[in-house]
Amino acid sequence: MKATWNDIVLADSDDTVVVEGNHYFPSASLNDDHLETSDHRTTCPWKGKAHYYDLVKNGDRAENAAWYYPDPSDAAAEIENHVAFYTSQVEVRE
Repeated sequence: MKATWNDIVLADSDDTVVVEGNHYFPSASLNDDHLETSDHRTTCPWKGKAHYYDLVKNGDRAENAAWYYPDPSDAAAEIENHVAFYTSQVEVRE
């Protein structure tokens, strides 16, 4: 799977974890040159507290376009150290 935004490959991995239709990419597969930590947080009743990244490139910004669970619940342990992207902002494909 590959995640791209503004002609940048943000993540590329053949080992994603699919949860609720979203591909979670291993952290090691990320191109973090274009990720900036966001202060935005949300809580999922079964996964835990989500943290977000903004995507940035040459003045373009997609706010809160990627998310991860730094300390997921036991039920979601498989997505620890993984990042997912909103497909409305990032192309995620094989």
